[in-house]
Amino acid sequence: MKRTKIHTSKKLEKLVKKLIITEQDSVCGVLGSWHATVFYVNRKKCWLVTNGLTKYNVILTDIKSSDLSKIEQIFKDALFGQLIYDGIMTDFENLDSIIGQLDFLPTNNDRSTTGFQNHNLRALDWWKHEFGNLEYMPIRDLTNRLNTSPIHISQGRKMSDYTDPINEMKNMLTL
Repeated sequence: MKRTKIHTSKKLEKLVKKLIITEQDSVCGVLGSWHATVFYVNRKKCWLVTNGLTKYNVILTDIKSSDLSKIEQIFKDALFGQLIYDGIMTDFENLDSIIGQLDFLPTNNDRSTTGFQNHNLRALDWWKHEFGNLEYMPIRDLTNRLNTSPIHISQGRKMSDYTDPINEMKNMLTL
Protein backbone atom coordinates (compact mmCIF):
# COMPACT_ATOMS: atom_id res chain seq x y z
CA MET A 1 0.00 0.00 0.00
CA LYS A 2 1.39 3.38 -1.00
CA ARG A 3 1.74 6.02 1.67
CA THR A 4 2.14 9.78 1.57
CA LYS A 5 3.89 11.64 4.37
CA ILE A 6 2.50 14.94 5.62
CA HIS A 7 4.82 16.76 8.00
CA THR A 8 2.91 19.10 10.29
CA SER A 9 4.04 22.42 11.69
CA LYS A 10 4.43 22.69 15.47
CA LYS A 11 1.15 24.66 15.70
CA LEU A 12 -0.78 22.08 13.70
CA GLU A 13 0.88 19.18 15.50
CA LYS A 14 -0.59 20.41 18.80
CA LEU A 15 -4.09 20.43 17.26
CA VAL A 16 -3.91 16.95 15.69
CA LYS A 17 -1.88 15.00 18.27
CA LYS A 18 -3.93 11.83 17.80
CA LEU A 19 -3.06 11.69 14.07
CA ILE A 20 0.72 12.05 14.53
CA ILE A 21 2.82 8.92 14.19
CA THR A 22 6.52 8.77 14.95
CA GLU A 23 7.73 5.79 12.93
CA GLN A 24 8.98 7.01 9.59
CA ASP A 25 9.70 3.68 7.91
CA SER A 26 7.41 4.25 4.96
CA VAL A 27 8.87 5.33 1.65
CA CYS A 28 7.42 8.47 0.09
CA GLY A 29 5.28 8.03 -3.00
CA VAL A 30 5.74 9.66 -6.40
CA LEU A 31 4.74 13.10 -5.10
CA GLY A 32 7.16 13.02 -2.17
CA SER A 33 6.27 14.47 1.19
CA TRP A 34 3.87 17.29 1.95
CA HIS A 35 3.96 19.97 4.65
CA ALA A 36 0.88 21.24 6.49
CA THR A 37 0.39 24.29 8.65
CA VAL A 38 -2.65 25.91 10.20
CA PHE A 39 -4.02 29.43 9.76
CA TYR A 40 -7.26 31.04 10.82
CA VAL A 41 -9.99 32.92 8.97
CA ASN A 42 -12.71 34.28 11.29
CA ARG A 43 -11.59 31.86 14.03
CA LYS A 44 -12.08 28.90 11.66
CA LYS A 45 -9.13 26.56 11.26
CA CYS A 46 -7.78 26.21 7.75
CA TRP A 47 -4.81 24.16 6.61
CA LEU A 48 -2.25 25.15 4.01
CA VAL A 49 -0.78 21.92 2.63
CA THR A 50 2.26 22.31 0.37
CA ASN A 51 4.09 19.66 -1.64
CA GLY A 52 7.80 19.64 -0.78
CA LEU A 53 8.99 18.90 -4.32
CA THR A 54 6.67 20.99 -6.48
CA LYS A 55 5.57 23.67 -3.95
CA TYR A 56 1.99 22.96 -5.08
CA ASN A 57 -0.57 24.23 -2.55
CA VAL A 58 -3.92 22.94 -1.37
CA ILE A 59 -6.11 24.72 1.19
CA LEU A 60 -8.46 22.81 3.48
CA THR A 61 -11.05 25.13 5.02
CA ASP A 62 -12.98 25.06 8.29
CA ILE A 63 -11.38 21.90 9.67
CA LYS A 64 -12.93 20.89 12.99
CA SER A 65 -11.69 18.19 15.36
CA SER A 66 -14.66 16.04 14.29
CA ASP A 67 -13.29 16.16 10.71
CA LEU A 68 -9.97 14.55 11.68
CA SER A 69 -11.39 11.03 11.35
CA LYS A 70 -12.06 11.72 7.66
CA ILE A 71 -9.13 14.06 6.97
CA GLU A 72 -7.66 11.67 4.40
CA GLN A 73 -10.77 11.93 2.22
CA ILE A 74 -11.03 15.70 2.79
CA PHE A 75 -7.41 16.14 1.62
CA LYS A 76 -7.83 13.94 -1.45
CA ASP A 77 -11.08 15.68 -2.46
CA ALA A 78 -9.51 19.13 -2.01
CA LEU A 79 -6.38 18.12 -3.95
CA PHE A 80 -8.43 16.62 -6.78
CA GLY A 81 -10.66 19.71 -6.97
CA GLN A 82 -7.63 22.02 -7.01
CA LEU A 83 -5.89 19.98 -9.71
CA ILE A 84 -8.99 20.20 -11.93
CA TYR A 85 -9.33 23.95 -11.23
CA ASP A 86 -5.66 24.43 -12.17
CA GLY A 87 -6.15 22.55 -15.45
CA ILE A 88 -4.32 19.37 -14.45
CA MET A 89 -6.54 16.60 -15.73
CA THR A 90 -6.41 13.30 -13.89
CA ASP A 91 -9.03 10.90 -12.64
CA PHE A 92 -9.73 10.48 -8.94
CA GLU A 93 -8.84 6.77 -8.89
CA ASN A 94 -5.39 7.53 -10.33
CA LEU A 95 -4.81 10.28 -7.75
CA ASP A 96 -6.07 8.04 -4.95
CA SER A 97 -3.66 5.27 -5.97
CA ILE A 98 -0.72 7.72 -6.16
CA ILE A 99 -1.41 9.13 -2.70
CA GLY A 100 -2.51 5.96 -0.91
CA GLN A 101 -2.77 6.40 2.84
CA LEU A 102 -1.66 9.53 4.67
CA ASP A 103 0.92 9.46 7.46
CA PHE A 104 0.92 12.57 9.62
CA LEU A 105 4.37 13.17 11.07
CA PRO A 106 5.98 15.80 13.27
CA THR A 107 7.81 18.64 11.56
CA ASN A 108 10.95 17.79 9.61
CA ASN A 109 12.23 21.38 9.79
CA ASP A 110 12.29 21.83 6.00
CA ARG A 111 13.19 25.51 6.13
CA SER A 112 12.73 26.05 2.41
CA THR A 113 9.13 24.84 2.41
CA THR A 114 8.39 26.58 5.74
CA GLY A 115 9.63 29.87 4.29
CA PHE A 116 7.57 29.29 1.16
CA GLN A 117 4.47 28.60 3.26
CA ASN A 118 5.06 31.70 5.41
CA HIS A 119 5.25 33.79 2.23
CA ASN A 120 1.96 32.30 1.03
CA LEU A 121 0.33 32.88 4.42
CA ARG A 122 1.18 36.59 4.13
CA ALA A 123 -0.58 36.66 0.75
CA LEU A 124 -3.56 34.87 2.28
CA ASP A 125 -3.65 37.46 5.10
CA TRP A 126 -3.91 40.17 2.47
CA TRP A 127 -6.79 38.36 0.78
CA LYS A 128 -8.54 37.78 4.13
CA HIS A 129 -8.82 41.55 4.49
CA GLU A 130 -9.98 41.91 0.89
CA PHE A 131 -12.76 39.30 1.07
CA GLY A 132 -13.67 39.38 4.77
CA ASN A 133 -15.47 36.18 5.75
CA LEU A 134 -14.35 32.69 4.76
CA GLU A 135 -17.69 32.20 2.98
CA TYR A 136 -16.83 35.02 0.55
CA MET A 137 -13.28 33.85 -0.18
CA PRO A 138 -12.93 32.04 -3.53
CA ILE A 139 -10.56 29.42 -2.07
CA ARG A 140 -9.81 27.56 -5.32
CA ASP A 141 -9.07 30.85 -7.08
CA LEU A 142 -6.84 32.09 -4.26
CA THR A 143 -4.99 28.77 -4.18
CA ASN A 144 -4.61 29.01 -7.97
CA ARG A 145 -3.00 32.43 -7.49
CA LEU A 146 -0.51 30.85 -5.07
CA ASN A 147 0.14 28.00 -7.50
CA THR A 148 0.83 30.32 -10.44
CA SER A 149 3.43 32.45 -8.68
CA PRO A 150 6.94 31.89 -10.08
CA ILE A 151 9.27 29.62 -8.13
CA HIS A 152 12.91 28.67 -8.52
CA ILE A 153 13.58 24.98 -7.95
CA SER A 154 16.77 24.08 -9.79
CA GLN A 155 20.35 25.12 -9.04
CA GLY A 156 20.92 27.38 -12.07
CA ARG A 157 20.48 31.12 -12.28
CA LYS A 158 18.85 31.45 -15.70
CA MET A 159 15.31 32.72 -16.25
CA SER A 160 14.46 29.35 -17.77
CA ASP A 161 15.10 27.77 -14.35
CA TYR A 162 11.94 29.47 -13.04
CA THR A 163 8.66 27.63 -13.18
CA ASP A 164 5.42 27.52 -11.23
CA PRO A 165 3.89 24.85 -8.98
CA ILE A 166 1.20 23.94 -11.52
CA ASN A 167 3.77 23.02 -14.21
CA GLU A 168 5.84 21.09 -11.67
CA MET A 169 2.80 19.13 -10.48
CA LYS A 170 1.80 18.37 -14.09
CA ASN A 171 5.29 16.98 -14.67
CA MET A 172 5.10 14.84 -11.53
CA LEU A 173 1.69 13.38 -12.37
CA THR A 174 2.61 12.53 -15.96
CA LEU A 175 5.68 10.47 -15.02
